[in-house]
Amino acid sequence: MATVEKMPMLVEGYEKLTSELKRLKAERPLIVDAIEEARAHGDLSENAEYHAAKEQQGQNEATISDIEDKLSRAQIIDPRELSGDKVVFGATVTLLDEDDKPIRYQIVGQTEADANQGRISYNSPIGRALIGRKVDEEVEVSVPAGDRYYVVSKIEFI
Repeated sequence: MATVEKMPMLVEGYEKLTSELKRLKAERPLIVDAIEEARAHGDLSENAEYHAAKEQQGQNEATISDIEDKLSRAQIIDPRELSGDKVVFGATVTLLDEDDKPIRYQIVGQTEADANQGRISYNSPIGRALIGRKVDEEVEVSVPAGDRYYVVSKIEFI
């Protein structure tokens, strides 16, 4: 029997996926109406509106299925309930780069990652390198631009 891999995510990520699922399910009747309207226009083989509506329906159903899968495997983690001296999922980590410039990241799930917001996936190269590290430990990360070196200066659970 295959085991189902849990998908860690923060509460905000779970809520965002849940609201997206609700929105997509609400679109179902509208897409069906568009298909019916396009079908009424006659010959389906050359009916671009019909084919576009069917394609939209397929994409919508695939996205619904994907989100339902993620939600069913969700392992919700609240970083405020965590503690310790090691970097774990949900931790907010302040790093110092080679120029002692501080960089701050929160370790999050794949669906929540947004580097511009300082949220990196635990599966990303930096995320994998940080998991299990302690304050004052050096971290080497290989990224497409080359190797980067950091020092963990602070670990927070906020």
